[in-house]
Amino acid sequence: MPDIKWNSELYDNSHSFVSAYGEDVVGWLQPKQGERILDLGCGTGQLAHTISLNGAEVVGIDKSPDMIAKAQAAYPELEFAVKDAAHFQFNQPFDAIFSNATLHWVNEKEKAVACMYNNLATGGRLVLEMGGKGNVQSIANAVSAAMDAEGLGDKKAAAFWYFPSLSEYTTLLEKQGFRVTAAIHFDRPTELAGEDGMLNWINMFGSFFFTHITAEQAATVTAKAVELLRSNYYRNGNWEADYVRLRIKAVK
Repeated sequence: MPDIKWNSELYDNSHSFVSAYGEDVVGWLQPKQGERILDLGCGTGQLAHTISLNGAEVVGIDKSPDMIAKAQAAYPELEFAVKDAAHFQFNQPFDAIFSNATLHWVNEKEKAVACMYNNLATGGRLVLEMGGKGNVQSIANAVSAAMDAEGLGDKKAAAFWYFPSLSEYTTLLEKQGFRVTAAIHFDRPTELAGEDGMLNWINMFGSFFFTHITAEQAATVTAKAVELLRSNYYRNGNWEADYVRLRIKAVK
């Protein structure tokens, strides 16, 4: 996972759609009373809390200390820990592992799949949603074009998101030993809040684009990328991002 410092306030205030859409993924999980469930990439804990309302014992992990601190403050009755999705181990296995909008940040994908498998009880289930092949491609293209226009084409960061096809990720799971029981790859255009919705999105989720340029250059590139996107993704005062999602349910 790229070393990004997440802004938990901006995440909750301007990007609440992450948790809102994640509630639909909880429907695939169908948490039950007394189950032990891991929320992998729990962010500020909203979905961990939602899962716990069904009577499950929920543990949330996230690589960001800031996210975990906010989750602990908001939901002190739940257990949270700072852990990497590709390097975690618990003494007691889980009945289910849930992950929403996290695994596309994990470049050590085989290690993440192994960790999920090893921390599940036999018969336990995995429910995940992540960016799929083609996710936010228009945004990435706009930033790339803006960098070229500013003469910064040689400063582009290497790809850091992992947006697999359905067959690619289900194959990873099956190689590890999972039995995939459901999988869909679908378009989900996503509204971004406010006049600065696209600007905020790039600042929140795309900061790694600008690893090799100055903050001033990044601001110029971001503004240019926003204008390149305006004609197709800004309508009636609202921005929209071209999200494509991959949702999978599997059993150990």
